[in-house]
Amino acid sequence: MGRIIGIDFGGKRTGIAATDPFKIIASALTTVESEKVIDFLKKYCETEIVEAFVVGLPVNLNGEETHGTALVKAFLINLKAAFPETIIETHDERFTSKMALQSMIAAGSSKKDRRQKGNIDKISAVIILQEYMNRKF
Repeated sequence: MGRIIGIDFGGKRTGIAATDPFKIIASALTTVESEKVIDFLKKYCETEIVEAFVVGLPVNLNGEETHGTALVKAFLINLKAAFPETIIETHDERFTSKMALQSMIAAGSSKKDRRQKGNIDKISAVIILQEYMNRKF
């Protein structure tokens, strides 16, 4: 049984989440500098079986592309080249950053923790992955 990796790709940082091997729960893994994501994923896949990648695709409220969509599409090309045998899907990431911030507040995170963008990116990746799992399974 393989894991599914959730990715919240950004211009500077990328949040990464993973399921457990049974695909029951999504958990935050880390935040990586965006130019190092492919290398991180290659190393991760050396020790873990990865069944699929789910990448958040930014679109605006009416479903049209945003300024970040082109950046994610370029990343998807690189991801497919690096992992040609692995399933790669996209998932609408509307409101995930806001949901991540609200989750941190609800969990009692300090203002200092909430100001660290990497924390929001990790939680956004978890939300993308959990929503994908809810839709698929």
